Amino acid sequence: MLRSFGEILKKAESLPSVKVAVAAADDQDVLEAVRDAMQHGIAEFLLFGDEAKIREISRQIGLDINDGQIFHADSPAQASKMAVSAVRDQQADVVMKGMVQTADFLRAVLNKEKGLRTGAVLSHVATFEVPGYDHLIHVTDPALNVAPDLKEKTQIAQNVIRYCHTLGNTEPKVAVLGAVEVVNPNMDATLHAAALAQMNRRGQIKGALVDGPFALDNAVSVRAVEHKGIESPVAGRADVLLVPDIEAGNMLYKSMVYFANSKIGAVVLGAAAPVVLTSRADSPESKLYSIALAVLQAAAQ
Repeated sequence: MLRSFGEILKKAESLPSVKVAVAAADDQDVLEAVRDAMQHGIAEFLLFGDEAKIREISRQIGLDINDGQIFHADSPAQASKMAVSAVRDQQADVVMKGMVQTADFLRAVLNKEKGLRTGAVLSHVATFEVPGYDHLIHVTDPALNVAPDLKEKTQIAQNVIRYCHTLGNTEPKVAVLGAVEVVNPNMDATLHAAALAQMNRRGQIKGALVDGPFALDNAVSVRAVEHKGIESPVAGRADVLLVPDIEAGNMLYKSMVYFANSKIGAVVLGAAAPVVLTSRADSPESKLYSIALAVLQAAAQ
């Protein structure tokens, strides 16, 4: 089981290089991640965006890119459409968000006729290397599904379970989060959690241990679990935190970054090809980790 981003990079380096189409690549942090990924030998790139800016930034940061890898776009939205088209037309294996609004980028990815939809629910997973923890923590879905219902959460769970398998975790522990660790008929998150746990016990959700509801402390702290007398193979040892809605997920995501100083990589699951969806504020290091995660997903498809 891969337990750090260092191990993820080494695994990606051992795989055949993939081609990544970057939408709105005219940004220094994005191009530094491109440069670093090329130095690690994990990917090649097609860059869509303002050609003059791409060339100038590449010159400044020492990125050696050739003419056949740069494609001019008049706007970030157009760059997104062009990058998605490159993947759909099998000219690239992964599409990556650059300096473009998430809504514009996802509009291209989700286009019914020209995008990368498969009919499955798309979901976002953020992987964190948290100081003091001996394994990776995966949070889903902090960025894509606003208020998923039980059916959507079932597919979100299945997406992240397959994702964990690609990282060598053959039976991830999935904690379905709420505000409390008991079922409350007035709190939909606890009802969804109980249903997902029962679906796992009955074999409807396979390849993982799924339990809940859990408050956050009971999902990640053995001490909290022992104090409250909770009995579950998932409690206190979760690999995956399945959040109730986008607000909870977004706050957890950003608290992990800004309070816990965690390393992070993130991808979108369920599309016809891996999608790298990072925040524009993410560091070049985080963008590199996201590319490495996408390389592993592409190898598994």
